[in-house]
Amino acid sequence: MGMDVTAVKAAIENGNTMLGIEFGSTRIKAVLIGEDHTPIASGAHDWENRLDNGIWTYTLEDIWTGLQDCYGKMLEDVKTKYGVGIQKIGAMGFSAMMHGYMAFDKNDELLVPFRTWRNTNTGKAAKELTELFQYNVPMRWSIAHLYQCILDGEEHVKDVAYFTTLAGYIHWKLSGQKVLGVGDASGMFPIDVNKKDYDAGMIDKFNALVADKGFGWSNVYELMPKVLVAGEDAGTLTEEGAKLLDVTGQLQAGVPMCPPEGDAGTGMAATNSVAQRTGNVSAGTSVFAMIVLEKELSKVHEEIDMVTTPSGDLVAMAHANNCTSDLNAWVNIFKEFAESFGIEVDMNKLFSVLYNKALEGDADCGDLLSYGYYSGENIIPITEGRPLFVRTPDSKFNLANFMRTHLYAALGALKIGMDILVKEEHVKIDKILGHGGLFKTPVVGQRIMAAAMSAPVSLMETAGEGGAWGIAVLAAYMLKKAEGETLAAYLSEKVFAGDEGTKIDPVAEDMEGFEKFIERFKAGLPVEQKAIECTK
Repeated sequence: MGMDVTAVKAAIENGNTMLGIEFGSTRIKAVLIGEDHTPIASGAHDWENRLDNGIWTYTLEDIWTGLQDCYGKMLEDVKTKYGVGIQKIGAMGFSAMMHGYMAFDKNDELLVPFRTWRNTNTGKAAKELTELFQYNVPMRWSIAHLYQCILDGEEHVKDVAYFTTLAGYIHWKLSGQKVLGVGDASGMFPIDVNKKDYDAGMIDKFNALVADKGFGWSNVYELMPKVLVAGEDAGTLTEEGAKLLDVTGQLQAGVPMCPPEGDAGTGMAATNSVAQRTGNVSAGTSVFAMIVLEKELSKVHEEIDMVTTPSGDLVAMAHANNCTSDLNAWVNIFKEFAESFGIEVDMNKLFSVLYNKALEGDADCGDLLSYGYYSGENIIPITEGRPLFVRTPDSKFNLANFMRTHLYAALGALKIGMDILVKEEHVKIDKILGHGGLFKTPVVGQRIMAAAMSAPVSLMETAGEGGAWGIAVLAAYMLKKAEGETLAAYLSEKVFAGDEGTKIDPVAEDMEGFEKFIERFKAGLPVEQKAIECTK
């Protein structure tokens, strides 16, 4: 796959490339792709959020120096591989972690430091807005941040002229356009999926709620970015923007830009899971599943977040803060044990042996129980983490069941969230695309996940390319789509071209075993709660 060096060089020189840059929570990554959507160069910049007066933030300087360094490293990669510079790019797009709050006054000055999605000081606002809208508004959402500022009587609120997400901010500074892709916008304020815009009824409710406050604004709709769907034109790189991005001054202005997106949307694009009845699950330190729905859910579930695909289709998201941390900690204990015998340990082999051992265990884990919680959860009501392993004297305690228990437990909270969708809401799922560390060992994580989801789980070669590749592909879609061609069709036919990945169907026995395990898991939650109370 991929083009030869001469062809790539020509594509770079003629500007037949697409660039995607994504701001993740620990890394900014740039991926340049060729005409066949294959990555031809990349660059990355590591960064960390900082705690400033109790608020998780990144400074504006962090953002711009990080972007410039990341783009610069991509340029170096191009120079090293192909011996050329970059003056023209066919299209580009920016994405970033969703939610949070960046508020500006009428002179475009930042009013308070950027508040990221990690801040949890917005509990009261989230609860009141969920009640008011009869729609789940999580603490991370931009509107929850704004309303919490109002509840806290923050001085700056009266001066807000515009607020947006990180991706929306970067796009605005590079293009002059105050716009946002619908997927990212769906984490600012609830979206009406028929109109592909903020929900008008909820806008009215919010305006009425704050009408008596005497702010310099009366309609929150006018403070938020304009909503665009994938494929729409979101402006072009300005002269000023080109200088901000490329400090070497080679890059020419005028590059078409696609709507900026959130990391959830680019993850969907990167795993070919934007069509209805498909979903993707990312399983690593934390785990989340996103399922593209055919219709609205029947009622509000606080355990389920509602967002959209980059095309504006409704997505239900079940998110758990904890997944593989405790599992990895146990694997490390076995590593220490082996090393104590003077055995040199290859970690990949160790994971492989222990994970595969799990498949030999009883489908219901032989009555063992584990809670792998390092921190609190929202799907299940625990506020702090206490990793815990519990068994009765007559549980079948062996290595296979022990490992299987920790794999099931890693997906416990996710399974409870998914059961709401599948059993209560009767959501139909045809296929799930998996990505993340849990799937590194072939077959095992996939098979356990298929049991948890009651749906086939496939792994794609491209999943490792991540969100920066996903936003580059969205830029390509905007530039190259045929008249009336949907994003789902473009991805399936032009980007993934028949690559279905490796699929594993759920095994009936695993599903039954997981059901038994999850009942025991739910029944034992008070033990986990008691552990929090009794150990400080």
